[in-house]
Amino acid sequence: MSLPARGASGIGALLEAIRTMFVGDATLRRQVGFSIAMIALSAKMARADGVVTQDEVRAFHKIFEIPPDELRNVQRLYNLAQADTAGFEVYAGQLANLCGSGDDNCLLLQDILDGLFFIAEADGIVHEREVAYLSRVAEIFRIDALHFERLLARHARPLGADPYAVLDLPANTDFPVVRKRYRTLVAENHPDRLIARGMPADFIAIATNRLAAINSAYEMIEKSQVPA
Repeated sequence: MSLPARGASGIGALLEAIRTMFVGDATLRRQVGFSIAMIALSAKMARADGVVTQDEVRAFHKIFEIPPDELRNVQRLYNLAQADTAGFEVYAGQLANLCGSGDDNCLLLQDILDGLFFIAEADGIVHEREVAYLSRVAEIFRIDALHFERLLARHARPLGADPYAVLDLPANTDFPVVRKRYRTLVAENHPDRLIARGMPADFIAIATNRLAAINSAYEMIEKSQVPA
């Protein structure tokens, strides 16, 4: 990972780092872009609730299986993003371009947002200011309210989550439709599929956490179909 010279600082230095690391094939660019997005926006999110907890730090390192010889580079980039006076909207706007299709609800950008939720909930709660931050990132990423609500239900409301919302379905959807949707989501979120669309292999913790939430939601609905 090649980062800016020590004398460089601010948003310009970060964007130069991104530009430099985007040399290579499309898959490599997506994977590097995902990593940069997670580092930069995680650093900005750390300011959202005003406190960086050890749980959040551990969650960050659970996602990033960082080789020892890269720790210093990752820390430099994290500190650069956290200390920069530029607003997170600048970062999010640049990262929104990672989705080459330009379509709404880009799966790669949803993966990035999912990873941010994963870190935000590490201390046991997603704070209101973190939700506001993530909601704004979703707007910049052109992720609509319905898809954002599904992410929120999966991460921020684990005890009272609406299982239909987690599966992105209207309440009381017929069970055959639920089963079909569940199978589609499991296929879409298989780790191999996520890696193919740009998620680095190191980030399997996100995919595992997501599949667990999808499975739990489906099981809740399935149990509700059994007569008492």
